[in-house]
Amino acid sequence: MSGKKVLIIGATGLVGHAALKHFSTQEDCNVISVSRRTPEQSYGAKHISVDLNNEKQCSEVFGSMNDITHIVYSALYEKPDDLISGWVDQEQIDTNSRMLRNVFEPLERSSKDLKHVTLMQGAKAYGVHVKSIQNPAREGKSEMYEQPNFYWLQEDYIKEKQKGKDWNWTIFRPAVIFGESIGSPMNLLTAFGVYAALLKEEGKPLHFPGGVETILVATDVDLLARAIAWAGESEKAEGEAFNITNGDVFVWSTLWPTLAETLGMEPGEHVPLSLTEEIPKREVEWRHICEKHNLVAPGIKDFVGLSVEFADRYFAYGQREMRYPPLYSDIKLRQAGFHECIDTEEMFIKWLKLFQEKRLLPQN
Repeated sequence: MSGKKVLIIGATGLVGHAALKHFSTQEDCNVISVSRRTPEQSYGAKHISVDLNNEKQCSEVFGSMNDITHIVYSALYEKPDDLISGWVDQEQIDTNSRMLRNVFEPLERSSKDLKHVTLMQGAKAYGVHVKSIQNPAREGKSEMYEQPNFYWLQEDYIKEKQKGKDWNWTIFRPAVIFGESIGSPMNLLTAFGVYAALLKEEGKPLHFPGGVETILVATDVDLLARAIAWAGESEKAEGEAFNITNGDVFVWSTLWPTLAETLGMEPGEHVPLSLTEEIPKREVEWRHICEKHNLVAPGIKDFVGLSVEFADRYFAYGQREMRYPPLYSDIKLRQAGFHECIDTEEMFIKWLKLFQEKRLLPQN
């Protein structure tokens, strides 16, 4: 068989969408996307709608695929109305573990040319959802396994399945991911975009709604997609877990004037506000903005999802004392051979302008 055939599970999420876009531009590469919802843009890939919780349906669909060479597994189940506390919920842990098994059991039996599997983890691999961690976070720290997490069930499963096989796996642990996705529970761009648009419509400057200043890191989803492609072909990525960040750090106070300028606003003051409490109340105003500016963005609930909760956490809303958020060492990834990086300020400009061009946020 010539070329690659890449199966992207969770194609409407942040990572899945970026992987779909990236692999679909590669020569001699066929792509199949899988999600319950149909992606807004296929990029020429074949799409299959599958409920990953349905074992019978998964068996029928994935059991008929006999030529998959690469799997990008980025599907994620979050509790529908409780993002933060759901991270330690046993139902969520069990569901995410089951979804991977439902995909992989029939797929491995049918696809004899399988070469590589990519799994996604993240900051919760280091227990940041339950405790402060020692910075910088590094791969391979044994104490992280003490925290309940579906990551470990998925990781242990894929390691056990790989024993004695020709295919291999790689795990990525990005920082907070930024990119193009609608309704994602952890895409701060949509929550921030709606918040900014509401202020602008009222003639107000871009106030900072968070708490105490913190040093942060981010991961551009296009950068992550390129790293996933690299891992699928690199011997140095086989059986390894990698942190991945943009390569720099940032603080909101320094970045805020750039965000305001990109949106055609003036930077404002520090005005703490819970986006979780405020944004859902503003549906009428948001619909007015959409009509006035001819936007194609959906209503607030469908557009921002649970990302308002995530935004409050990332902006440190309600925190008055300096905290120590996780910083990541990605030296392991660089030493293995993936050297790409992106300036985080440029990343924010890129995505905000794209949201404007696609009429998801008002133009300046």
